[in-house]
Amino acid sequence: MAGSIPTEGPELVPQEGVGVPDALQRLWTPHRMAYIKGENKPEGDSSAGCPFCALVHLDDAEALVVARGETVYAVLNLYPYNPGHLMVVPYRHVADYTDLTEAETDELARFTQQAMRVARKVAAPHGFNIGMNQGVVAGAGIAAHLHQHLVPRWGGDANFMPVIGHTKVLPQLLGDTRALLADAWTD
Repeated sequence: MAGSIPTEGPELVPQEGVGVPDALQRLWTPHRMAYIKGENKPEGDSSAGCPFCALVHLDDAEALVVARGETVYAVLNLYPYNPGHLMVVPYRHVADYTDLTEAETDELARFTQQAMRVARKVAAPHGFNIGMNQGVVAGAGIAAHLHQHLVPRWGGDANFMPVIGHTKVLPQLLGDTRALLADAWTD
């Protein structure tokens, strides 16, 4: 049986006794296990332990912050769906969109527009998914602190990897993506 499993390839780890050998290579993404297990997610509605509240006290490069405004900031998603997936987040720990002040609402909209311009400039996406999940039942991973997602999209980006392989291939490190977006933010 071992003879039918390829012995060359990137990080190939043949495993005996785990089913019929299929000659497929596995792309392991162990860093996603923290997200799957919900590590570092705050419990409850308080700002204590909230990663969005903690990020504002870190260095921009370390926190993956792309730009800071008066009431909101733009930050790369630590678990991106696509390259350049960022979030616009109010500094204030607030859960519901209807609880934003007028200034927060306005700046959130302006930052979203600027994020689109910047993404178009540095990565030329064909489109975007933009939105926020309000509440845990709506899919909010951190429901207690509102954040709007901006996901750049390209034709064919939903290929077999996420659909069949349940894996997303990101061709650029988050730090490199952050640097590109941050440098183009003020242009």
